[in-house]
Amino acid sequence: MRSRSTPPASQPTQQQQQPEKTRGGANRDMPPELGSDAVGIFEGRTFMLSNPTGDVPADSIAGLVHDDTRYISRWELTVDGLPPLVLSANTVDSYSAAFFLANPEVPGLAANRVGVRRERFVGDGMYERITVQYFGAEPVHVRLRLAVDTDFADLFEIKGAGRSRLPDVRRDHRSDGSTLCFSYQKSHWSVATTVEAEPRADRVEGDSLLWDVHLGRGETWGCELRVLLNSQGEEYRPASRTFGEPHDPGADDPVTRWRANKPHLSADSDLLRDVYHKSGADLVSMRIVKEIKGERVVLLAAGMPWFLAVFGRDTLITAYQSISCGPDVARGALVTLAAHQGDTVDDFSDEEPGKILHEYRSGELTQLGIKPYGPCFGASDTTQLWLILLSEYWRWTGDDALVQRLRPNADAALRWIDDFGDRDGDGYVEYATRSPEGMRNHCWRDSPDGVQFADSRLPSLPIATCEIQGYTYDAKLRAAQLADGPWADDALARRLRAEAADLRERFNRDYWLPARGGYYAIGLDADKRPIDSMTSNMGHLLWSGIVPPDRAATVARQLMSDQMFSGWGVRTLSTEDVGYNPIGYHLGTVWPHDNSIIAAGLARYGHRDAANRIAMAMLEAASHFENRLPEAISGYDRSLGRRPVPYPTACNPQAWASGAPLLFLRTMLGIDVNDGILTTDPHVPEVLGGIRLTGLAIHDTRQTVEVSAGPRSSG
Repeated sequence: MRSRSTPPASQPTQQQQQPEKTRGGANRDMPPELGSDAVGIFEGRTFMLSNPTGDVPADSIAGLVHDDTRYISRWELTVDGLPPLVLSANTVDSYSAAFFLANPEVPGLAANRVGVRRERFVGDGMYERITVQYFGAEPVHVRLRLAVDTDFADLFEIKGAGRSRLPDVRRDHRSDGSTLCFSYQKSHWSVATTVEAEPRADRVEGDSLLWDVHLGRGETWGCELRVLLNSQGEEYRPASRTFGEPHDPGADDPVTRWRANKPHLSADSDLLRDVYHKSGADLVSMRIVKEIKGERVVLLAAGMPWFLAVFGRDTLITAYQSISCGPDVARGALVTLAAHQGDTVDDFSDEEPGKILHEYRSGELTQLGIKPYGPCFGASDTTQLWLILLSEYWRWTGDDALVQRLRPNADAALRWIDDFGDRDGDGYVEYATRSPEGMRNHCWRDSPDGVQFADSRLPSLPIATCEIQGYTYDAKLRAAQLADGPWADDALARRLRAEAADLRERFNRDYWLPARGGYYAIGLDADKRPIDSMTSNMGHLLWSGIVPPDRAATVARQLMSDQMFSGWGVRTLSTEDVGYNPIGYHLGTVWPHDNSIIAAGLARYGHRDAANRIAMAMLEAASHFENRLPEAISGYDRSLGRRPVPYPTACNPQAWASGAPLLFLRTMLGIDVNDGILTTDPHVPEVLGGIRLTGLAIHDTRQTVEVSAGPRSSG
């Protein structure tokens, strides 16, 4: 343990009050004008959110958003002045949706005589095809109007109060009905939206396109609409698309490589197979392709709709969860985050030398320096998780060249842990934001009340949460292994192992609470008092290996108790704590990514049945959400109903939730890689039957794992 009399310059005192921001500064409430039947589609960093008619009402949170800027804020189709009736509205693929509509009753035309079909695709803008078919007896004339507008709002303003840009938006519409053009510029920030119509509209009224359509019985009329985006001079133009059309950008594309590397799963269980394939499809859709020092890499955004951006924690954990599907996502995360690693002290963004970022945004407010997300460094676990992923990537690939290339970044990360992460020299990594825009909590439970005492009091800052210490322990041991190997630095390896051993001893003295049958405090507050709420973070300690074997059974028992395990998964907070709320964001909900880490930790200590119980509960929960695990589900007990209760505003899909089934599968199969050798220790629930995983990429080989459900073991 080091001694230091003063913390780094500009860091707040222990009792300093900090602003309470939610994750990324974005309000998570779903406004009532869309409701639970809203339809969202996405690809990469583009998403379109609409109501079931396919419309984007003015002054709503809906719209077409790309790279944190809204390019369409109104998109409303009417038939003779009225919105069509909804027959069906569903996503087809993650990037496409189909809307089946009918005309309302209007003078001279009974309802349901005209069918309207909207086919929508996003990616490099938006492409929409509208088809109108008449089923009445006598010829009819209908007027279609598409009202369009854009406010070019920053993502942080879409759901909150922000200045209106509408007076500053320039409109250059073509009078021939073929094109609507909107543009906006402030300082060096410039964006534009172009809407192209084919056939061209019969006329333009304000910001609306109008078509006068004459139809006889059975006749069909169609229109194609393209929404082109321009950001800082870079134009995105969507191509014509149809449902089921394959997307093949070429063999050299990093997304194509990742798809090719993904192992093929054959399983007796339809549930396991369907959830596995759905997870893979969702992860591909959340891809971000970047060019780092001449190398095109792929990494994953955090979640749909508000978090289609590069995150530190989410991106790193998802890359770890999905490493068995190929190393490209992990490589992309490592090199991208290393390229943006902190190199100075900046209070506004919480940047520090060696620190790995929390979140990177690209909208106007960030570009003009109004928001600190270019990038924001408000996380105190991302640096350790980056080191953990670097180790895991090396184990699976044997890629000495990349690990050696990233050695300076790893050294800087290790220095950050000791020189900035440990703010007061007590040997623990603490956090407290210095930014007026910063979040209160810099751990994965990053809501303002996500870390609290058992009586619901909020602890004073800075806080040292337990799982961050576990990550630090694991990161130092893994870095020591890299020092033994490709770095060839024996002195560093010895020092890191000694520091990890010292941390483990002190941690188990300071964080263990004998009350309530024994458990780990979620953290230490500014006065080094244990924060005594009982949380799921204990399971992360098992994953990191910082728990002594003689305490592992106690931790496992607590995690699987009725107070923690809902029947669908482990809750974030015990039902016995005052702050428990089954629909509180981090106060009793069940998070799939959290549970995947817990299950891996339980299996590490031999509690395979408990790990399987969690994995099966989560897979069964997925079956109620079209085989897709959302960001979180409510913590209501399974005995209260046949279905898991959705968390009202969960991201869906969300990257580390989609990655969870991949880690569950790895845990059940007992897959690990050491010294280039694939090892398996399967303990598969009998209900799943046989499993065959073909094409696991281990170093430069492809290997197969095939098992049947075996007898249960104690755990």
